[in-house]
Order: sequence, then structure tokens, then C-alpha cells
Amino acid sequence: MLFLTEVLGAEVVDVRQRRSGRVKDLAVRIQEPYPVVTGLVVSRRRELLIPWSSVRAIAGREVALRVTTEDVEKHRASPDEVWLARDVLDKQIVDLDGRRVVRVNDLQLTEVRGELLLVAADIGIRGILRRLGLEALGKAVAHLFGRNLPMVLVAWNVVSPLEPQAVQAAAAGDELRLRISGKRIAKLHPADIADIVEDLGAKDRKAVFESLEEEIAADTLEEMELEDQVSVIEHMDAERASEILEDMPPDEVADILAEMPQERAQEILGLMESEERDDVQELLAFRDDTAGGLMTTEFVAVSEALTAQQSIDELRRMEPDAESVYYVFVVDGQEHLQGVLSLRDLIVSSPDKPIREFMIRDVVTVRPEASAHEVAAVLSKYNLLAVPVVDEEHHLRGIVTVDDALDEVLPDSVKRKLPRPV
Repeated sequence: MLFLTEVLGAEVVDVRQRRSGRVKDLAVRIQEPYPVVTGLVVSRRRELLIPWSSVRAIAGREVALRVTTEDVEKHRASPDEVWLARDVLDKQIVDLDGRRVVRVNDLQLTEVRGELLLVAADIGIRGILRRLGLEALGKAVAHLFGRNLPMVLVAWNVVSPLEPQAVQAAAAGDELRLRISGKRIAKLHPADIADIVEDLGAKDRKAVFESLEEEIAADTLEEMELEDQVSVIEHMDAERASEILEDMPPDEVADILAEMPQERAQEILGLMESEERDDVQELLAFRDDTAGGLMTTEFVAVSEALTAQQSIDELRRMEPDAESVYYVFVVDGQEHLQGVLSLRDLIVSSPDKPIREFMIRDVVTVRPEASAHEVAAVLSKYNLLAVPVVDEEHHLRGIVTVDDALDEVLPDSVKRKLPRPV
């Protein structure tokens, strides 16, 4: 087992036992699943690159070569290559297996069939102690207390892969030198992707979202806090942002755009499909802390003229998202709320039975101007998952779900994003 920091600073000795300099870094070639070391970067009057094929052995703090110093002088190090100490050590990486962002304290190397491979990142305290030359002391102290000093390694095949372009991004100050593979990260749950993204800077968040399909990107954005949602959209191309927002509930889109500069929000709105744009603009007209501001226009409503079977066929045609089917509302031709259906009654009723004969007519509602506390009180009193919002003429304008209402009224110290009922 060999670690990068054990090689850095080691004396390089040529085949004639002459000093050729000290190891400044290791250069690697990116390949899957493990990068391979191509050479040693040696610090002298000018940086040299010793090909790995010229290295005979690494023992202690000495690197023995199979060539002369004159042969070493023929190779110049290229700043465009990936160097482990410069480009990876102390940087953040994405551990896809652990679904987290971690910092690299050291790198584990292993020789396989004559090649030196980068196989793992040390992300634990032991890696820090090793760099300080205190690993042995740390192990001894832990032993005195009857404990072991654990080594926390992340296998490189579960880390987002390096790309050569990342090296050129170093000058821009990006923290993440390991670009994420869209196919690999897309296999994670959106909540896990959100946890990863929230630990990254703005530029790296943008890189992650660019690698995701629109639907997955939208699901991930929904799992994030509002402040982070706004940051992601602000740093995204307007057309791409509009496509992702179209796949999100309009109430969440309205919340995001309300926090952005008006010019930027209008630019994104202008690129959205007309139906989604109209829904969002309707919600933006209300204050955030009212039923109108909290409601979503994604709800399920059927015509009062339908039978039970026709209503079921209509639901199949609409294919609503699971989180939208809190209740099935019944409206007339002018979208006036007439009642609400029990899904059980809808399923067990005779197929030809008109839904107006078994719908619940006494529906609890709130007005768009009702405060968030009033809405929460209604939801609590009547034990509802969602309450319909109707205007003065009793048109069904939207619904406020229990999680959105509670998220608004809970104090910041205890507020948590609640799971959506399914």
C-alpha cells in the first residue's frame, strides 16, 4: 500500500546513484475504472517528467531509477496533464457510493502488473496525520485508549471521474476537479443528488445539472431548499432553466422566480410553454403568505356530467402525478366547484352511475386571500391532505397541500421540508 504523500518530497536517485531531484507530483492518465500514473514530476531548476517506465523501485523516502540523470533531462513536464497533488489533493470529490461530497486528504496507489494505479481517496483524519508525519503517533495514542485509528477510504471506481478539462478549470477557482458522469449520478435518488449538489459551489452545481436529464433535474431541484433552488436557476442558461421548471409544480416555480430579479424571471417565463407560463403568472400575482401564493394549480378535476366509468377513463387519460391525486374534484362547465369524489366510491360505484349522485357536495374551501395560518388551521381542523382554493364566484383556482401550508407557518428553527403524500 502506497500513498501519494509518502512519495511527495522523496529523493530521486538515478541508476548511477546520483541525485536527480525530489518528487513534486505524480502525473496520471485518465482511464476507467482507475487512473494510471504516467510519470513523476521532479522539482529541479525546472520541472521534469520522469516516465513511470523509468522507475525501478520506491522504497522509504527514495525513488530509484533505471536510467541516468542525462536521460531524465530529456523530458519536460507539461502543465496540461493531470497532477495528483496539484489537481486532486485537498479538493472536493463526489463519492457516488456514499452519496456525499468529501475532501481528499491523501490518495492511495497500488502497483498492478507494472502499472501504478490510483485506487482510492483517503478522506479521514488518518490521511491528515500522515501528511503531517504524525500517523504513527496518532495510532499509538488511539491504542492507549483501546481504539484503532480507522482509515477512511473511498474507492476510486465509485468517485466521479476526472476529466482533463477540469485541470484547465483550476485557474477559475472551481473547487470540484472531478466532473460528474451524468449516467452514474442519474442512478441516485433525486434527494441524494440534492444533498450532493447543496455542498457544491455555484459553478459545480451548474455542471451537475447540465449532466442530468430534464425530469431528473426537476426532481432534484424540488428536493432542494429555496435559496439553493434560486442559486441553481440563476447560474443556468435561461432556455435550459425554462425546460427544467416546466417539469416542476407551478407553485414551486413561482416561489423560485419570485426570489429572482424581475428581468431574469421574465426572461425565463417567456421561454416556457404558454400553459405552464400562465399557471405560474397566476400564482405570482398573490402574496407568498396567502392561500393564493401557496396553492398549486396541479390538481385533478372532472366534469359533473360524467359517469363513474367515464371519470375513471378521464383519470387514465390525464395520467396525473401521484402527488396531485389528493382528491378528485368535480366542476361544472364554467369551472365552478361542485363537489369532491371519494376514490373508493368512484371505484366501487356502478360504471353507469352519474358522479353527481355520489359526490360529496359539502366541500371545505378557502379564499385566495386567506392567510397561511388560516389555511393551516382549516387543514388541521378537518384533517385534510389538501384544501381547494375558490374565488368569489366559486371557481376552483387551485389547492393548498398540507406540506406546503405547514412549511410556511413553521418557525425557521424547526422548519423541515416535509415528504409529499403519495
